[in-house]
Amino acid sequence: METINTVIQKVAEGNTKAFSQLYDHYREPGLRFVTSIVKDNEEAENMLQEVFIKIWSRRDQINPELNFNAYLYTCLKNMAFDHLKKMDKNQQMLNQYLIKAKESNSTDTDIEEEKIDILLSAMSTLPKKRKRILELILEDGKSYQEIAEIMRISKNTVKNQLVKAKQYLRLSVDMSSAY
Repeated sequence: METINTVIQKVAEGNTKAFSQLYDHYREPGLRFVTSIVKDNEEAENMLQEVFIKIWSRRDQINPELNFNAYLYTCLKNMAFDHLKKMDKNQQMLNQYLIKAKESNSTDTDIEEEKIDILLSAMSTLPKKRKRILELILEDGKSYQEIAEIMRISKNTVKNQLVKAKQYLRLSVDMSSAY
């Protein structure tokens, strides 16, 4: 069996089979690492795939002499922390809105407009896959089966991602109307 450095060298040369081996080698430990930070398996999977897409697109810059393990985990950690910052920023915006709504004597129309703004803001923080599924359903009127084919995922994954997206969006809007 090849050493991981040999596999990395082949990836740097553009070998797709070696890239697959590299992904398989780091998938489970990478997922555990990211999940321990973001506490969301789906988001962790998305982040791992995104990092490996970047690795493949920059494969010509890979130096097998350097510590690939450290590079990979640094990329994963940075992506996870960026995600948490984005989620925290959204929560802060929501909290500021709640304070503002409580203090102001807004009309019902103003409150509805602010709910729409919160909904749009919350939608922008959805993981890419969930956001894309929601867009395909709402904007393009696609069926679960059509989305599954477009995104090359199962119909059940489409359903699960849509349920999670709706729960998150409902919670965001419900929190705003609690005050």
